[in-house]
Amino acid sequence: MFWRRFQLSRDIGIDLGTANTLIYATGKGIVLREPSVVAIDLDKGVPLAVGEEAKLMLGRTPGNIRAVRPLRDGVIADFDAAEQMIKYFIQKGNEGRGMVAPRLVIGIPSGVTGVERRAVREAGLGGAREVHLIDEPVAAAIGAGLPVTEPVGSMIVDIGGGTTEVAVLSLGGTVLSESVRVAGDEISDSISVYLKKVHNMVVGERTAEEIKIRIGSAFPDDEFDQQSMDVRGLHLLSGLPRTINLKAGDLREAIAEPLNVIVEAVKRTLERTPPELAADIVDRGIMLAGGGALVRGISDLISHETGIFVHIAEDPLLCVVNGCGQVLEDWKRLQRVVDTPEFVRAAAGV
Repeated sequence: MFWRRFQLSRDIGIDLGTANTLIYATGKGIVLREPSVVAIDLDKGVPLAVGEEAKLMLGRTPGNIRAVRPLRDGVIADFDAAEQMIKYFIQKGNEGRGMVAPRLVIGIPSGVTGVERRAVREAGLGGAREVHLIDEPVAAAIGAGLPVTEPVGSMIVDIGGGTTEVAVLSLGGTVLSESVRVAGDEISDSISVYLKKVHNMVVGERTAEEIKIRIGSAFPDDEFDQQSMDVRGLHLLSGLPRTINLKAGDLREAIAEPLNVIVEAVKRTLERTPPELAADIVDRGIMLAGGGALVRGISDLISHETGIFVHIAEDPLLCVVNGCGQVLEDWKRLQRVVDTPEFVRAAAGV
């Protein structure tokens, strides 16, 4: 027990998401899963609350407290808040243990600029001895169990909250990748727009999200299309609350546009793939990860459009953080997948 108090700190893997941040501590697995929100006391300049507690304060704060989401579209929009948030999450994930600051592996979108990468690295250095960055598609592929270090082509499509990442991987590196800023949030937004246009009804973000989860679908299914749910919102013309019955089949047309953007990104990446790797992908299929992979029928849609079999990862929401964790657990073998140099990124079209 005495030695446990003084053991060196655990190394930490972070999936720094637009909506949620997940943390993996070596030897323990996933130790934290909280919303990416910080509430800052402006008088003292210190964080008042972080994560779940801060999320409850969004839109409900007095003048001297500011509740913010430090990330937008997967990149840091508010540096100070992001630094405070990462520092807090590291301490919480490490249980305050350890005399040595931990080694950190952070997953970030592949399409970010050098400046945005440096911002993430510097924010992480606030609470760690060394910070390594890993492209989210690579982390998601490792977490989904794809053989990224072998000389075979693997294709991963990671549909998050703010960004969708499509990448072809081989020998531990990214051969091709594309990042589009259309993902789960855009699908929810298109539901809100549809209700406003067709039913003259305004609904909040949470209701749109709930509709997407319950009756959202990407591919025709006669039986499921008959399912419906009651939606409550404000009627634009009368200004009064009202309830409508929404069918799954009608809703599919509403979310077709953002889904098409994702499908087109997959097709564009396949068109640019070298023939040998393309043959591997046809053979092995495409892997879907991220929260967007849970939209009903999205694997059937991509499979129908590309003619290639599509698998959904076992735990799509946890792929990136598990990938970061596996890199730390097997540092010697997987060390070369982190910190991709700039010239390699330029060659991959990232």
